[in-house]
Amino acid sequence: MSATAPRVVVLDYGSGNVHSVVKALAAAGAEPELTRDPRAVQEADGLLVPGVGAFDAVMQQLRAVRGDELIDRRLAGGRPVLGICVGLQIMFDSGIERGQETAGLEQWPGTVRELEATVLPHMGWNTVDAPADSRLFAGIEAERFYFVHSNAATEWTLEGRTEATRPRVTWAEHGERFVAAVENGPLSATQFHPEKSGDAGIQLLRNWIATC
Repeated sequence: MSATAPRVVVLDYGSGNVHSVVKALAAAGAEPELTRDPRAVQEADGLLVPGVGAFDAVMQQLRAVRGDELIDRRLAGGRPVLGICVGLQIMFDSGIERGQETAGLEQWPGTVRELEATVLPHMGWNTVDAPADSRLFAGIEAERFYFVHSNAATEWTLEGRTEATRPRVTWAEHGERFVAAVENGPLSATQFHPEKSGDAGIQLLRNWIATC
């Protein structure tokens, strides 16, 4: 590994699938570390927040290690954060599962809910509709990515005060249109799993690492 490779911490708060994320980051050119150590989280060039399972369970696990505070502190300092799958969902105000509403990290307005689709979960490869000025999807706009989820954000209401601060929102469709990725200043997230998306997913991680 190059001595100049960006250091990326994968937040270790009990979520599954973290080791494949670590391997994907290494393949994309980062120096990954799986830890919950507050100092390492704050000093890393980038922080990746994975998420697998139920919205409520992820929030409980995250708060148990004060991950919510660590994420908020990084973002307040303009330090890059990338959320994956439920790691995207928890960035919204709240999530509803089986009739229960759980507060999220409230970085973005809106509620995550079950998709209105004939087949759930949405599992497999799907295309996305990325904005022309997306940095995450530069060079991979026409590629497919791997999704595994039943819930999603289906609305986006946050606007930037200037063109420079305008969030870049990428959409996909399964039964209805939903948020597939967001680029919002230092905070980015994907509903799909880059680490399971082959070469396109590695390139997306490489694009994000370049912003760290």
